[in-house]
Amino acid sequence: MSNDNFIKLDIQRQKRRGYCEAVYCGCKTNEQLIQIFKNFKINKQNVIGTKATFEQFVALKREFKNVEYDEIAKVITLVQKKVERIGEIAICTGGVGDIPIAQEAAVVAEFYGSNVKKYYDIGIAGIHRLLENIEEIKRANVIVAIAGMEGALPCVIAGMVNIPVIAVPTSVGYGVSFGGISALLTMLNSCCEGITVVNIDNGFNAGYSANQINRLIMRGKK
Repeated sequence: MSNDNFIKLDIQRQKRRGYCEAVYCGCKTNEQLIQIFKNFKINKQNVIGTKATFEQFVALKREFKNVEYDEIAKVITLVQKKVERIGEIAICTGGVGDIPIAQEAAVVAEFYGSNVKKYYDIGIAGIHRLLENIEEIKRANVIVAIAGMEGALPCVIAGMVNIPVIAVPTSVGYGVSFGGISALLTMLNSCCEGITVVNIDNGFNAGYSANQINRLIMRGKK
């Protein structure tokens, strides 16, 4: 199969949905990614790639000078048209181990046009850390709450605010956390209203969805 045959990019997604297509890098070769990024560049679209390795970034950097890589988030971006950032999203983590997924959500939200404020390591094991920040967190239009272990952080936050909470379970935890399933079930079974749950370690979808909510709210304030 030639490099050209495997590519069926959704170039019209920007017009249809308001945001460009994202590239999942995890299962692609360097050559495939170069061809994909090249096609987006030809069409004058911004490009974002998730779950990317440093090796993939190095390969793309040889072809595209202004490509950037967030090593913690594992996200590659190529910005050709700057997007104005508006509103505010609060991104919170239970612990330091959740930061890579939080960074993914933050980079994605910023890429698509939202301002982000980060509140890391404010889990309920030391609930004073959350309480010290909750008034500032409430100023956001939407909250992304990320936690592993038992996954209680989004549930506690949702019980204290009147804004949407996007919950992200992570695979951080000991044996019976089952790679994030324990946190996922806690979030899905929460009795707190206003929680939307995404898949385990899916910082991309959390950041994307939070950006949509944030920008719709800002549109309504005009």
